[in-house]
Amino acid sequence: QVQLVESGGGSVQAGGSLTLSCAASENTNLCLGWFRQAPGKEREGVAAIRRGGDGSTYSSDSVKGRFTISQDNGKNTLYLRMNNLTPEDTAMYYCAASYVPSYQYCPLVSGRYNYWGQGTQVTVSS
Repeated sequence: QVQLVESGGGSVQAGGSLTLSCAASENTNLCLGWFRQAPGKEREGVAAIRRGGDGSTYSSDSVKGRFTISQDNGKNTLYLRMNNLTPEDTAMYYCAASYVPSYQYCPLVSGRYNYWGQGTQVTVSS
């Protein structure tokens, strides 16, 4: 059982930046991902990273060049640095974990993740 606790959400104006954090209870070889869900929309994969191994990262096209996923293995913490935010980035952001075999890439598909945090709200105003 992996426990995840997000923090760092808030309100920001368009063009601003935020950094989300996710404290994970385990430091084993798994995939950690950030997902978001806006009202009335499906949950969307934002970025994922391989915990342990080569630390490979994966990002959705909608956030490439603006969002950066990273991890601090010593603190068992996952981060999402979000720059140049737009109102379209407004959503509840969730941290998730999955024991994906190391020979597979970390998917940006919510159904592949078994463990979820409670979410943190990000609101971007124009």
